Amino acid sequence: MCDWLTDFGGAERVLLALHELYPDAPIFTTLYRPENLPQFADADIRTSYLQHIPFAAAHHRAFFPFMPAAVEAWDFSEFDVVISSTSSGCAKGIITKPSTLHICYCHNPNRALWDGSHEYLKLHKHKYNWLARKFIPHQLMKMRIWDRVAADRPDAFIANSNFVAKRIKRYYQREAEVIYPPVETTQFSPSGEAPGSYFLAVGRLIPYKRFDLVIQAANVLGVKLRIVGIGSEEKRLRAMAGPTVQFFGKVSEENLQRMYTECLALVFPQEEDFGLTAVEVQASGRPVVAYAGGGALETVIQNQTGILFNQQTVSSLADAMQRAAKKTWIPKSIAKNAQRFDTAKFKKGIDDFIRQQLK
Repeated sequence: MCDWLTDFGGAERVLLALHELYPDAPIFTTLYRPENLPQFADADIRTSYLQHIPFAAAHHRAFFPFMPAAVEAWDFSEFDVVISSTSSGCAKGIITKPSTLHICYCHNPNRALWDGSHEYLKLHKHKYNWLARKFIPHQLMKMRIWDRVAADRPDAFIANSNFVAKRIKRYYQREAEVIYPPVETTQFSPSGEAPGSYFLAVGRLIPYKRFDLVIQAANVLGVKLRIVGIGSEEKRLRAMAGPTVQFFGKVSEENLQRMYTECLALVFPQEEDFGLTAVEVQASGRPVVAYAGGGALETVIQNQTGILFNQQTVSSLADAMQRAAKKTWIPKSIAKNAQRFDTAKFKKGIDDFIRQQLK
C-alpha cells in the first residue's frame, strides 16, 4: 500500500524494492499513472475510486483532502500482513483486522501538517488568493487531527532514517525501527578519471529543495553549476541564474550517472528525510556539499565523503563549495561509504523485521 503512484522518486524506489521482495503481493494506491511508471508494469496495481475522476492522477496533490476516506474504504480482510509506505500521504490510515499485522514504512510525517506547516504557508503564499490563504490553515488542522489518529493504526513503524524516527516519536508518540531506503549502489562506480569543472544539483525544482541558494552561491563564486530536474520553481530559478548556471531538465539514468562521476561535487542544500541522490553520487566516488541537517548527517561523513555546512545561507554554502573544490578526495573511500545503503541490505532488513514481528 502506498500514497500514490504518479512519478518515480525515492518513495517509489522503496515500493519497487518491496515489490521485488514480495512480487505476488498486490499494490494498493489512491492514484496511478502507468505511463510514468513502467517499472511496475508487471505488478497487480489496485487503485481507489479517486482514479475514476478525470485528470485526478495528473493532479494528485489537489485531491489530498479526499484521500483519508479513499484509503479507509479499502477492505484488507484477506491479508495477514500489510505494509504501508507513506510520506506526505495517507497510506498508514488504512483499517485492518486485529489479526492482520500492519507495518508502516514511514519516509516522514507530513511536513506541511506538522513542523513545516508555517514554512509551507510562507513558501506557497504566492500560489493562493487571500480567500484560499484564510481557508488553508483550517484544512491543515483537520488533516493534522486525522493524521494523528491514523498514526495509531499500524502495529509497527519503520523509519527511513534516525532523523525521521525522532519526528515519528515527536508527532505520533510511536517508536520506529530504522531501515535505510534502498540504493542500487552497484549501478554506480568511480570513473577513475579526474573530475570535471562543475558542481551538480539534482532534484525537483520546488521551494524546500533550496535551489535558489545553490544558484546564488554559484553566481557569487562564478563557478559552473549544472542543474538536473524540473518543477514549479523553474521559471523563477532561471531568472536568477547567472551565465555559469545551466539547466538540463530531465536526463536519462545513463547521463545522470555520467554527470555524477564528472562533477566536482553534488550540492545538497536542503534538509531531507534521507536523500538518495547524496548516496548515489557517493557511490560514484564524488563528494557531497550538504546542509548539516536531516538525513545528510547520517549519509555524509564530514571531510571524508563531503563537506557539511551549518547555515542555509549563501555565504555558508559558498564557503563549503570552495572547500570542496580545493580538497583532494579519495573516490574509493567515498564509494565504500555508500555501500552501507545497498538495496540488498534494505531487503534483508525488511524481511527480518517482518519475521520478528510475526513471532
